[in-house]
Amino acid sequence: MLLMQTPYDLYGNLFKDVQLKKIFPDNKTFVDCIPNREPEMIVADYEKLRITNPPAESIKKFVADNFIIPLSAAAGYRTDIKDNVIEHIEELWNVLQRSADKPVEGSSLIPLPYPYIVPGGRFREVFYWDSYFTMLGLAESNRWDIIEDMIENFAYLIHTFGFIPNGNRSYFLSRSQPPYFSCMIELLATHKGDEVYKKYLPAMLKEYDYWMDKTHATKHCVQLKNGIVLNRYYDQLDNPRPEAYRQDSTLSNEYADASQLIRDLRAACESGWDFSGRWFKDGKTFSTIQTTNLIPVDLNCLLYHLESSISKASALHKKENEAEAFTAKAAQRKAVINQYFYDEKDGWYYDYNISENKQNNQKTIAGITPFFFNIPPENYIEKAAAIVRQDFLKDGGVVTTLINTEQQWDWPNGWAPLQWITIKGLDNYGQKDLAATLAHNWSMLNIKVYRNTGKLMEKYNVIDTHLTAGGGEYPSQDGFGWTNGVLLKILKTYGLTKENNG
Repeated sequence: MLLMQTPYDLYGNLFKDVQLKKIFPDNKTFVDCIPNREPEMIVADYEKLRITNPPAESIKKFVADNFIIPLSAAAGYRTDIKDNVIEHIEELWNVLQRSADKPVEGSSLIPLPYPYIVPGGRFREVFYWDSYFTMLGLAESNRWDIIEDMIENFAYLIHTFGFIPNGNRSYFLSRSQPPYFSCMIELLATHKGDEVYKKYLPAMLKEYDYWMDKTHATKHCVQLKNGIVLNRYYDQLDNPRPEAYRQDSTLSNEYADASQLIRDLRAACESGWDFSGRWFKDGKTFSTIQTTNLIPVDLNCLLYHLESSISKASALHKKENEAEAFTAKAAQRKAVINQYFYDEKDGWYYDYNISENKQNNQKTIAGITPFFFNIPPENYIEKAAAIVRQDFLKDGGVVTTLINTEQQWDWPNGWAPLQWITIKGLDNYGQKDLAATLAHNWSMLNIKVYRNTGKLMEKYNVIDTHLTAGGGEYPSQDGFGWTNGVLLKILKTYGLTKENNG
C-alpha cells in the first residue's frame, strides 16, 4: 500500500501551530493549501520565525506568503435564480468539474489522471461514496464521459494504493468509504453494456481483497463465534485527523483512552456517517463512540453487491470457478444479513454489536439498505414500509435517525444518498406510493431552499422545512454533488420536471 506524506508529516511545527492556534476557522483549510515553493524551505524559514514566538497574525501572514490558500469549490459562481433547478444543476456540473491533476510537491492532493466532479463548498477533491450519487444525476444529464472518467480515476486509486481512499488527499489514505465502486460499474454498464464488468474485474477483486483483509491486515473483517466473517469500518490510524486536528487533539487531552476514541471517530469517517448517535454506545454521547465494535448492515449489503458483481464479471470472463466461488460468497452473505441484522419482531434491520453478540439497539434509516440491494424476502417489506412511514418520513424527506444528538447525521437532518436508497428500496418491493411521497417531499424541500437561496445544500432539516439547511460539525456546504445528482434523478424518474422544477 503506497503512502504519501501528509501536511502533518511535511510541515511539523508549522502545521501544529496553524491548526491549534485557529489561524483558519476550519482545520481543513491549511491541509488543502498548496505551497508556492519547496516545503523544506518553508519549514526552515518558519522555524526561524517561530523562535520569536510570533502572534497568530504573523503566522497567518507567513502562510499567506508561502501558500496558495484554497477557495470554496464553486468560488466566483453566482446562481441566477431565474434558472429552474434543472438548468442550475446542468450548469453546476461544469462548475464542480475538475481537470486531470498535475502533481505539486507538498500538496495534499493525490493527482488523478482523468477529470472528476467535486462535491462543493469545503470539499475540493473527489469523495468516494458521494460520487456514486453524483453519477446518478450525471447519467440523467447524459454525461457518461465524466462518469467513465471518474470510474477510471477510482480504478487508478485501487491499483495505486490497493483501495479507494475517502478522497484524493494524502490525509485520507488511512481509510476508505462505503464501497460503491461496483454500483458505479453497474450504472455505467446500463449505458455501455456488460463489457464494463469485464474491464473492471481486476479493480473489483483488488478492492474486495482490501475489505477482506487479504492484502493488508486492515482489520475490516470480524469473525463471529460460528466462523462467519462479516465486515466493519476501521481506520488504520488512531491519532488526530489532520483535517480536524484541533478538535481531535482536544479529545486526546480530555480522555484517558483517547487513541481508541479517535480510532472509532476515524472509523465513523470511513462510514460516511460522521458523526451520528448510530455509533454511540448510549445513542447520544460522543464520548461513547464505538464504531469499530459495530458491524454495519449497509456496509455488508455493499459487499454483497461487490461479491455479486465480481461473480458476474468472472462469468463474463469465462472464469467459471471464480464466478461460482463469488456466487457462493454472495449467497452466504445474503443469508447472514437476513439472519444477523434482521429483527423479526419489529421488521427492521439493525447493526450488529460485536462485544455483546447481538443486534445494536439504534434504529436508523440504514435499516432500509437491504431493500435497495434486493436482499430481503418479499414479505419483509410490509413491516419495513410501516416503519418508514411512521418513524422516518417527515415533511421534507426521511430523517436519518430518531434521536437528536446535534450530530449532523442524526435527527432532524436528511441526506440525499439516504433518500435515494430509501426511495429505491421501497420501489424495488412494490411500495410505489410511499416511494413517490418521499420523492415528492424531498424534492420540494430542495427546490424551496433553492428558490430562497439559489443553492442546493449538502444536507437539510427535514422536520422544519423553513430552514435552509441542517446543522453539524462544520457550516453547511453548498454545491452540492450528491444533492444535485439525487434531485435530478428523482425529478426525471417521478415526472416532476415540468411542474416542480423551480
